[in-house]
Amino acid sequence: MSFKVVHYINQFFANIGGEEMAHVEPELREGIVGPGMAFNTAWKGEAEISNTIICGDSYFAEHEADAKAKVLGWVKDIKPDFFIAGPAFNAGRYGYACATIANAVQEELGIPVLTGMYEENPGADMKNKILIVATANSAAGMRKAAPAMAALALKIMKGEEIGASCEEGYMPNGIRKNFFEKERGAKRAVDMLIKKLNDEPFTTEYPMPSFDRVAPNAAIKDLSKATIALCTSGGIVPKGNPDHIESSSASHYGEYDITGVTDLTAETYETAHGGYDPVYANEDADRVLPVDVLRDMEKEGKIGKLHNLFYTTVGNGTAVASAKAFAAEYAQKLLNAGVHAVIMTST
Repeated sequence: MSFKVVHYINQFFANIGGEEMAHVEPELREGIVGPGMAFNTAWKGEAEISNTIICGDSYFAEHEADAKAKVLGWVKDIKPDFFIAGPAFNAGRYGYACATIANAVQEELGIPVLTGMYEENPGADMKNKILIVATANSAAGMRKAAPAMAALALKIMKGEEIGASCEEGYMPNGIRKNFFEKERGAKRAVDMLIKKLNDEPFTTEYPMPSFDRVAPNAAIKDLSKATIALCTSGGIVPKGNPDHIESSSASHYGEYDITGVTDLTAETYETAHGGYDPVYANEDADRVLPVDVLRDMEKEGKIGKLHNLFYTTVGNGTAVASAKAFAAEYAQKLLNAGVHAVIMTST
């Protein structure tokens, strides 16, 4: 008798379509769809996907409560032995959906779960709640991701002891496992130090978190001659969101011309952000991106001029790596345009 598994995937891996079909509602299908075949092959009959649940990334992000309710209802009726989601690689909204729905299945239905994604995917923030296998940042890594996820899933289904994250391939989740080491700590520490001094590779037993530290630039000596630019992670975009910036886990940023614009009105601008109440931002987008105030300062001679372009994206759930890439790209554009300073607003 094999274990019964339910698999969750998005519209892309179900071969429904890409971003243009990310609005599709949750759908339940019998059997295997897309990457589920790789799991079934790896399980060699010991486990089998009985049903596949498909949901568009945008639909889940914008209707999370409804999507969760539908998925949980189906899983409850199917009564599987295991629930597996993804892998999502570095697709932000997909990763968030995989982690969120897997956590819900585990907490509300008591069914063991597993998902997989790139370590900088926003969904990886839930690694302390559910097991998440670390994968490559793109679907090109499917050949390695699927067998790794299948092997760990089977161990969980069989009730076997799960080893440390470095042994099993899941992301460190803050749970430390005790074991007997062959050599005492003092010798291991000295060995590690010698390797470090000799520029040899070594692995620390207690990795410390790393944080970006950005030294502040020198103050602008004369604001009255400076060109100031506006940038925001608050999602302010021209009405209609022409570049379709996602409301969560943004995959790109927007560049918009405000030459001659003195006020961001409700008729011309709005927010694409899905992580805060948009009412006040939609009424007056200057509340997030203060074009009106900067124009006044420009007229009064307090600043030299307001740069004619602003850059915008949505910070909600966006991967740190993506945010850095956006900033590196448009920072170079700002430097090339002779901008002296940037006012970066949030929500």
